[in-house]
Amino acid sequence: MHRRNFLKTGSLAGLTISTLVAASCSQPAEEKKIDEAANNKDDLFELSEVTISYLQQKMQAKEYTSRLITELYLKRIDKIDKNGPKLNAVIELNKDALNMADAMDKERAQGKVRGPLHGIPVLIKDNINTADNMHTTAGALALADNFAKQDAFIVHKLREAGAVILGKTNLSEWANFRSTHSTSAWSSRGGQTKCPYILDRNPSGSSAGSGSATAANLCTVAIGTETDGSIVSPSSVNGLVGIKPTVGLWSRSGIIPISKTQDTAGPMTRTVKDAAIVLGILAGIDPQDSYTLASKGKAAVDYTKFLDANGLKDKRLGVEKSALEGNAAVVALLNDALNTLKNKGAIIVEVELNKVLKDISRGEFTVLLYEFKDGVNKYLSTANSKMKTLADVIAFNKQNEAKAMPFFKQETLEIAQSKGDLNSKEYLEALKQTSDGTRKAIDKILTDNKLDAIIGPTNGPSICIDLINGDYDNGFSFSGPAAKAGYPHITVPMGKVHELPVGLSFFSTAYKEADIITLAYAYEQASKKRAEPVFKTDLFA
Repeated sequence: MHRRNFLKTGSLAGLTISTLVAASCSQPAEEKKIDEAANNKDDLFELSEVTISYLQQKMQAKEYTSRLITELYLKRIDKIDKNGPKLNAVIELNKDALNMADAMDKERAQGKVRGPLHGIPVLIKDNINTADNMHTTAGALALADNFAKQDAFIVHKLREAGAVILGKTNLSEWANFRSTHSTSAWSSRGGQTKCPYILDRNPSGSSAGSGSATAANLCTVAIGTETDGSIVSPSSVNGLVGIKPTVGLWSRSGIIPISKTQDTAGPMTRTVKDAAIVLGILAGIDPQDSYTLASKGKAAVDYTKFLDANGLKDKRLGVEKSALEGNAAVVALLNDALNTLKNKGAIIVEVELNKVLKDISRGEFTVLLYEFKDGVNKYLSTANSKMKTLADVIAFNKQNEAKAMPFFKQETLEIAQSKGDLNSKEYLEALKQTSDGTRKAIDKILTDNKLDAIIGPTNGPSICIDLINGDYDNGFSFSGPAAKAGYPHITVPMGKVHELPVGLSFFSTAYKEADIITLAYAYEQASKKRAEPVFKTDLFA
């Protein structure tokens, strides 16, 4: 959950805070010396920026094995995540990873290759069930005893596809739904994750570990989850491609929930092609998630067939008008992107979606409070943990306040606990206003302007890590419309501001993943804005 998107007034229009974005974050002198000593800008890693296709070619040619690839990533995690810059992106490693890799190598030697993910290491956000030696905790100490009884549906799909589950990634605790004063990328179980581009910056939540790890080449791909911004925001600030699918394209069963109407998992990768590969493999109808029934006949088995470098020709794109003002550096990146889109044949039309949604968006937080209580209670009731209800979690945090809540409290959990069930009038009215209203607004703008997609900066550059004051606004956020509507959204690297990446968003109506993947791929191929992180200690390093 991207907490900043619904606090305050619910308006999607961001504030102009270029001075805050450009400011250096404070850091203790001793810690800074350690980071500087570990920061190696000439760092060479054999698997830097590799893609799924590249690794498959290498394994087919017998130049690599899945075991070697997995070992290289494990060494990389030890060097970059646990030592060196200490990104703290990986919350737990899978003790079975090398055994899984060996099994995939054995199958390959016998002539069996399951598909594009065969032998490919993947990191998974720690709110997604894995029935193995790893915990599933949503970053919360309260759930530190939770070993899932069975895989989440999408984890089962990963295993079927031959992926090597490398480990779990840290996240904003409870997917950033614990406090209105939280710091993204911090959890009581995992601590604070850093942005690999500038280490005193926040990699954004809640899929912070997945974003930081993929950007820093700790894995080939990672899986994140989103309620509002938690895939696309950390993808944007970490220079990645992230896809938030239509709600229902991927199953949510076995994922610690916030919202049944907005939650979804999705791929976080370094290229559009890799994201498209993972998207199709993990899509599927799950009897345990009724929302997936709507995807029947609408999901593609292989989204890579929609990759077209000329896919922008004659496409009509609606650019959010409010994004053309604000942080001058972000606006400059957007204008450069618009020129690239036009040069590739796209037709740009200004639209004012944020203005239309200003009042409609106010009910989102209410919807999430009710759905969080309902969903978490259902999850915990069958979980392999002493925590059986949201009330148990709240009580645990109070009893262990020094460790569980050292920086910010749990007022969001407490407000959710005070709510009634999903038959409550307040909930039903807020749901109709938020979900239905947002869908109608997006669909109307798409139809009236004959648009193929709506575009704009995904958000502003990464903010400073501030555990004392919590998160602040980073200038612009465009995750809300697609999130509230349950519509597909993809972000692609658009460039950098003071070495901090910013993404460009494409979103459309339900089950239009193929269309926005085509657009995003064509832009990616024309712009080539993905850049490796250099682990700067601060803005002035």
